[in-house]
Amino acid sequence: MVVSQVPLPEIEAFKKRMGWRFKWVSSYGSDFNYDFHVSFKPNEIEKGEVYYNYDMRKIGIEELSGRSVFYKDTNGDVFHTYSSYGRGGDLMLGTYNILDLMPKGHNETGPNHNLTDWVRHHDRYESGGHVAVAGRYVPASGS
Repeated sequence: MVVSQVPLPEIEAFKKRMGWRFKWVSSYGSDFNYDFHVSFKPNEIEKGEVYYNYDMRKIGIEELSGRSVFYKDTNGDVFHTYSSYGRGGDLMLGTYNILDLMPKGHNETGPNHNLTDWVRHHDRYESGGHVAVAGRYVPASGS
C-alpha cells in the first residue's frame, strides 16, 4: 500500500490518469507522515534541520521518501517492523536497477543532480517542463 499526504480525491484522479491500480491511501489531516519523519512542518524546516534517516539533516522541502513495513497479528495488534529512507527505496524501483547497469547510470547530471532533472510521467514525456524538487510537475513556461 502507498500513503501520500494529499486529499484522497487528488490521489484517485492521479491514479486514473496514470492507469494505476495499486492500493493508495491518504494520510491527509493526520500526523502519520510526521510520525515517521518523512514530512516536515514549516516550523521544523525554518529551524534549518529535521530528523530524517535516523539523523539530523538540512533540508528545504516539506517531504522526503520513506518506506515502512507493518505486521498485523491475529489479535489485531499492529507492529512497525522496518523502515528505510532516502535512497533505501532504489530496490523497489525497477528502473533504477536497470539504469545502474547502463554506462551513464542514473545520468543525474542536470542542475539538481537527481532524478528531477529527467524523470517524467508517461503522459508528459514530450511536454517539456520539469519536476520540482518537492516532486510536483512544473509545466514549461508558456504552456
